Amino acid sequence: MFVVVVYDTLAERNPAILKTCRRYLHWVQRSVFQGELSAAQYRSFTEAIKHLIDPSYDSVLIYRMQGPHMVRTETIGQKFTSDSPVL
Repeated sequence: MFVVVVYDTLAERNPAILKTCRRYLHWVQRSVFQGELSAAQYRSFTEAIKHLIDPSYDSVLIYRMQGPHMVRTETIGQKFTSDSPVL
C-alpha cells in the first residue's frame, strides 16, 4: 500500500519520530513522509509510532492508498522530496 504520513508532535519527540519515519518512508517535506509499505511493514511502523508519541498531545495522520498512481501531487514553491532509496 502507498502511505502518506503527516505528524505534529512535541518538539522534543520530533527527532525520534523523524528517525522512525526515515526507516520506512521517503522524506517529502518537513514532517511529511510517503512511500510503499507491505502490510507487515505498516504494522511495524504504526506500532513503533504508537510507542513514541503521547496520544493526548501528539498527532500522526496516515493516509493509505492502493498505490502512488492514485495520488496527484502539486508542488508550489521549493520541492523537498528525494527519490533516493529508504535506508
